[in-house]
Amino acid sequence: MLIPYDLLDPITLERLLEDFVTRDGTDNGYDASLDQRVERLRKQIIKGDVVIVYHADSGDTSLAHRRDVPPEMLL
Repeated sequence: MLIPYDLLDPITLERLLEDFVTRDGTDNGYDASLDQRVERLRKQIIKGDVVIVYHADSGDTSLAHRRDVPPEMLL
């Protein structure tokens, strides 16, 4: 299930983005601050390139590139 970013409380969205950009292996060699990485990811979500995915079977939430999401989830 896709979760529209604008339905999330702004603080919840901020925490989700911070959690994602601080995970091991997500810095990709960029020398950017936490705020810069969060803002770059926020722009990708607003643009629709990245989506928020809720996994009902596990209760987890993740982020995925739109191109990696099954087409039936995008309806």
